[in-house]
Order: sequence, then structure tokens, then C-alpha cells
Amino acid sequence: MSSVTVDASGVPTPANPRSRVILASLIGTTIEFYDFYVYATAAVLVFPHLFFPAGNDTTALLASLAVFGAAMIARPLGAVFFGHLGDKRGRKVTLIGALLTMGIATFLIGLLPTYSSVGWFAPLMLVILRLAQGFALGGEWSGAALVATENAPAGKRAIFGTFPQLGAPLGFIIANGLFLLIAELLPSNDPSRPSDAFLNWGWRIPFLFSAVMVIVGLWVRSTLVESAAFENTVKKGQVQKVPLAAAARTYWKELILGTFYMLATYVLFYLMTTFSLSYGRAPVHGKLPGLGYDYRSFVLMLIAGVVFFGIFTMVSGPLADRFGRRRTLIWITLAIVVFGLVWVPMLGAGFIGVMSWLIVGFTLMGLTFGPMGAVLPELFPANVRYTGSGISYNVASILGAAVAPFIAVALWNAGGGSPFLVGVYLSAMAVLTLIALLLGRETRDVDIAL
Repeated sequence: MSSVTVDASGVPTPANPRSRVILASLIGTTIEFYDFYVYATAAVLVFPHLFFPAGNDTTALLASLAVFGAAMIARPLGAVFFGHLGDKRGRKVTLIGALLTMGIATFLIGLLPTYSSVGWFAPLMLVILRLAQGFALGGEWSGAALVATENAPAGKRAIFGTFPQLGAPLGFIIANGLFLLIAELLPSNDPSRPSDAFLNWGWRIPFLFSAVMVIVGLWVRSTLVESAAFENTVKKGQVQKVPLAAAARTYWKELILGTFYMLATYVLFYLMTTFSLSYGRAPVHGKLPGLGYDYRSFVLMLIAGVVFFGIFTMVSGPLADRFGRRRTLIWITLAIVVFGLVWVPMLGAGFIGVMSWLIVGFTLMGLTFGPMGAVLPELFPANVRYTGSGISYNVASILGAAVAPFIAVALWNAGGGSPFLVGVYLSAMAVLTLIALLLGRETRDVDIAL
């Protein structure tokens, strides 16, 4: 079945209706990020209590975050595997495989026994399933971004590219909202620790609920037809035998630049979500001082901040289409550098300061994350686009997301509870992204069909 139709002027256009493209790219990434955030929340709230030996709380938290980061190592492997399939067999079947892999792994985490039941077998299985999550997400994002951008109308690629990006804030809100609802139904008398019922079985519900969302996502994606860009590649006989080798040989510069384009985005993202949840809930006068908020209050504050993430993800599309991807991202990255240097005065200004910190951080997150759905695919031609964009996006996850929560906790500890060094770390990573953007080129006017 061809994915190309011809309009009245004889110009080939994708057969996928725009509403179907938007829904397919949005719902898949929403589910994938939901699964990822369910784990991220549990890594702070639940897993230190259930999957690691009792002892030092900070050590247990660091171990849990290390397992969280392990998935980022698997993401480039997933990008290579699913990218190979996506560039050789097509976007549709690859996206379905990535979504199914993520859903099965997340569901099985909800069934795992804990350390008290089976000892070290519990964290071992947790690591394996976490690696499977990362492997799946490594193939999900680039495929969703390609579905959006390769089917976008002229002059609106960045706008369409924001829809798979919107899955990140939506997935966060759904995952944390569900955890919050369960915590409300199973309340704890100790604000620093979930209730026994929550730890015994309540935490499993968000993981098991993933199965329902995956079924919906698979149905939506099964209705897609292949993109015109991929079919043109097939018709011209330009499909690469080994897309990874072709991308590394010819587009190595783009791979490096794309990776560093994403670096500040990843570091900001995981500091504002995973690290902030640890810092926000830590007692003011504890061994590792924090803000002292109870779980319910701080998650509500996080969700309010993530609303700005979603809004400004959508705002970033029109900006990038009008002013160009490079120019837009340079100014936003400069703002991230400044933001990292003002953490201490903002977080020391009480509730208003903390809320302002969350709003500013998530606003910048939306503005920097949104254009990536267009700029990374635009760096590569159609025959290596799935592989190239996926590798750039996911190698950045190792340099940024895999280590960000772990480094942040270490810097938090080194600073005696002050977030100053954590903010400086963010600024330093943003400087590296800024250098990459200055060395890169504008991609707004490239022909996505080639």
C-alpha cells in the first residue's frame, strides 16, 4: 500500500492524515515517557526501600538512581537496533516493536518480588527490565519524530515535531498524577516515607496500568501507512545495507553535533524531575538537607511546573519555524546557562522562590526540548535518518541523563546540602551545548524527502 498521493498540482504528499500523524507520534511517546517516569518516581520513592539492603538511606538512593541511569546506557543500543530496522524495513513496524518492548518491560516490573523475598535476585531483575525500558525508548523517540516531521506540511516541520516532544510532559503528569492518587488513597503518617500498603502493593499499580495504555498505542500505530520519505528511499534503491556504518562514515560530524545539541536538554530535564523530587522531599535538617516538603505537596508543585513544560514545548515549534532552529536554541541555551547560576537565591526564597524555580526550569525545558523533534532528523538524509537521529538523541542520554541524577546527588552531598554546585553543573553542560550550536548549521530549509 503506497503512502503517497498526488494533489491537484501533481506534487506528491503523504497519505497519512495530519490528525493521525499527530496522534500516532503523540500517543506513543506519551506512553513511553509515562513508563519511564513511573520508574523514575519509584526510583526515588519506592525502590530504595524495597530493592536494596536496609542501611544508609543515601547509599540506597544512589544505588536506585544508578539503576535508573543504567537504562540510558541501553538507549544507544536500542537506537542502533531499531534504527537499523527503521531505515531498512520502515518506520511503522519499528515503532510498534519499540512500544511493545517498553510495555512488556514496564508491566513485568510491576510483578517483581522485592529484596526481602528473594535477595539480590530482585535488584538484578530490576536492572534487566530497566535495561529493556531503555532499549525500547532508544528506538521510540526517533521513530515518532520521523513520523511527525516526514509527514509535516511545508514550513511547519518544527510545529509537527513538537507533538512527539509533548509526550514527555504528558507522560510525566499522568505517571506522577497516578502515583499521587495512590498515595492519597494509601496515606502515610511519616511524610518522608510511603505507607506500608503503598510499599507492599500500591506502587505496582502504575506499572501494571501501562498494559492498558500500550494496547491503545498499538491500535493507533497500526493504522499508519509508511512515510513518503522512506518509500522514496526504497524506490531509488538508496536503502543502506548497514545504516549505522553509513551514518558513522559520512555523517560523523552530525552525529557528534546532534549529541551535544541534546546535552543541556537532558541534564536540565532530569535535574528538574528526578533530582528535584529527592531534593524537594529531603528534610531541612537531615543528614542531606533539602527543602522539607512532603511528597504530596512537592509532586503537585512539580506537576504545576510541568504544565509550563508542555505549554512552552508547543510554543517552541512556531518560534523554530519562524526564526530557525539554530538561532532559537542558541538564545534558549544561553538562558539555561544563566538559570543554573541562580539556583541558590531562587531556592532560598521560600515557596514563591521554589515555585518560580520550577516554572522557569520547566519553561526552559519546553523551549529547548520542543525543536529537537525537528532539528535532529533534519541533520540526516532519509536513508540513515532513523539511525542518525536516534543515536544522537540517545548517546546524549548517557552523557546527560544517565549521570545527571547521580552527579547531582554527589554534588548536593559535597555542597553540604546546598544546590549551588548542582546549578553550576547544569550551566557547564549548557555551555557545551552552546558551543555545538555555534559550530552547527541551520536546518530549517533542508529537503526532508531526500
